[in-house]
Amino acid sequence: MIKTATITFIAIATSLSIFFSSPSKTSHHNLFISTSDNGSISQHLFTLTRRPHVAGSQANAEAAAYVLSTLDSYDIPSHIASYDVLLTYPVSRSLTLTRPPPDSPTTFDLHQEIYDGDPYADVADEVLPTFHAYAKSGTVSGPVVYVNYGRVEDYAILKGMGVNVSGTVALARYGEIFRGDIVENAYDAGAVGVVIYTDRKDYGGGGGGAKWFPDDKWMPPSGVQVGSVFRGTGDPTTPGWPSTGTCERLSDDEVEQRDDVPHIPSLPISWADGDAIMRSIGGPVAKDDWQGGIDAPVYRVGPGPGIIELSYTGKKVISTIENVIGIIEGAEEPDRFVILGNHRDAWTFGAVDPNSGTAAMLEVAQRLGKLQKRGWKPRRTIVFCNWDAEEYGLIGSTEWVEENREMIASRVVAYLNVDSAVHAAGFHVSATPQLDELLKQATQQVEDPDNSSQTIYEAWVGSSKSNEPMIGRLGGGGSDYAAFVQHIGVPSVDMSFGKGYPVYHSMYDDFTWMTKFGDPMFHRHVAAASVWGLVALKLADEELLPFNYLSYSHELQKSAEELKEQVSDKGINLVPLFNSIEKLKRAATKINNQRKLNSISQALDENKGWESIWKKDHQKVRECNDRLMMAERAFIDRDGLSGRPWSKHMIYAPSKHNDYGSKSFPGVDDAIEKAMSLKTAESWRLVQHEVWRVSRAVTHVSLVLNGKLT
Repeated sequence: MIKTATITFIAIATSLSIFFSSPSKTSHHNLFISTSDNGSISQHLFTLTRRPHVAGSQANAEAAAYVLSTLDSYDIPSHIASYDVLLTYPVSRSLTLTRPPPDSPTTFDLHQEIYDGDPYADVADEVLPTFHAYAKSGTVSGPVVYVNYGRVEDYAILKGMGVNVSGTVALARYGEIFRGDIVENAYDAGAVGVVIYTDRKDYGGGGGGAKWFPDDKWMPPSGVQVGSVFRGTGDPTTPGWPSTGTCERLSDDEVEQRDDVPHIPSLPISWADGDAIMRSIGGPVAKDDWQGGIDAPVYRVGPGPGIIELSYTGKKVISTIENVIGIIEGAEEPDRFVILGNHRDAWTFGAVDPNSGTAAMLEVAQRLGKLQKRGWKPRRTIVFCNWDAEEYGLIGSTEWVEENREMIASRVVAYLNVDSAVHAAGFHVSATPQLDELLKQATQQVEDPDNSSQTIYEAWVGSSKSNEPMIGRLGGGGSDYAAFVQHIGVPSVDMSFGKGYPVYHSMYDDFTWMTKFGDPMFHRHVAAASVWGLVALKLADEELLPFNYLSYSHELQKSAEELKEQVSDKGINLVPLFNSIEKLKRAATKINNQRKLNSISQALDENKGWESIWKKDHQKVRECNDRLMMAERAFIDRDGLSGRPWSKHMIYAPSKHNDYGSKSFPGVDDAIEKAMSLKTAESWRLVQHEVWRVSRAVTHVSLVLNGKLT
């Protein structure tokens, strides 16, 4: 009876809390959604993408100055946080294909072509020659082997076919995994070099008469996806500490010895050049799912008879990068921070990646500036962070997090990342699970930019087979959330419209592509800014943080069940893990009930009702919020993952062989892979050890949520 009465009371309390909610904050939040401006957001994007602006360049410094002055114009105090970091640039590169006689050798020009009427033809020579950042300098030669996407499983298939990769140059196609892992996997297989091409099947429209940019959205024949092949995070010369002033640095030789820098040369090439190389390869026919598009030749795996000579020389430079930081100070809790982050640097013009996100950030800032003029002040401090050198390896955000580590660990409520705001239609989001419900609520308040008769949430659910919105997890290293989640343990979000686009990291990612194919009316940009800002407002303004750790317990339960199937016959004891998840579920339920009771107390006090029964206790609210904020930190292990000490989150981290991929229980996953290979009792004992480590972390989270000493 007592339990039933309590549940009934909480239900009534919840209803009353909604009834008595503060009108001032709600009205400001509604005003935020209604004050959108697609004209200013398009102007921001046009200005930011007038020139290529790679990290360390004068053009990127000018873009930083634009962001800084724009934030200042919205009465948001801003400053530059600069770091001196190791960046690399191309000096020379060449690629020659030698076929059997009588064919003569082909030396590729490795050049992306402008098109008739290209409005950016006058600055096209400012685009860097196509290259891989941090690629190893050197000249190599060998017969070509086609390795599909260059995954570990692709090399296993080649081995099963009797194909020897040792001493060859691997030809891989982009997609599926991070390019740095493509190079690393090739090195592990014995290749001496790697060429990575943009397959027309994946990026060029598939063939069959398909058109390409500027006539359609697809990558042109000469288009090349450039990017970094560094598999680490932050400045390679300062692992774990900030690159400020005359700081300690690793030497060039020490950097070369790191496991996360490439050990063989590589180059990115176009789908036209990749097609020519593919036609020089003989040997067994590749599997059906390794084949190309409609007009492609039959893909064979080699080796040879075509021989590739690859030469690359890069230069290493300690360059100054600039993060732009803008701050709206909180009125009641200025020492609690809600951070919005986006990077600014681009490999070329960056209309999608990243400056659709930068333009959306400036739109959020403009709307909040308008709210301030109407008397609004956030309860907690809102921080805008426009990162630099993300493309090289999440450098700007990582250096800032490493410099401000203790402040971030003790004061940041959440980190909200938008890398590229708009690729195409359709809302996509990844988050740490306690933010799931908040994201659902926010998207229910914003109109779908492609169908005004429904909300983003309705479109989002409608695109899912399960009638539940698909929310990914933040284990991958694909953007600036990595340092916050995987190094510090901050609740985080990463969101966008669309997921991937054909001209990614090429010189065709410009304002024209966006206005013709990405978002002609800039409605998706406006919607992205609306969701982003609304989530930030709820986190900054709601007296009780809108976190729900029951979502986390459900997610962990699902992952544990999957792990159980994976090790069912290996003698691994998962009881500690399941027990810890059950403790988390109980603790999450308890604090959710406390939040509801606090909410009704807060609402009644604000409306001067029932004061003789309840009196609002700010200290209790603060203490409850601290538990909700700090619980994510308890997933962090000070020693980090085995062999990957910078990554400290026991639940989410990149896959060992794909930096873009996300793994639940990454330490356990790494240990299982090793045990499967070694097949020894000791290796399986280490799997059990990793299970215990995860179990302890989950138990720590429940203790933080409970808020009492044992």
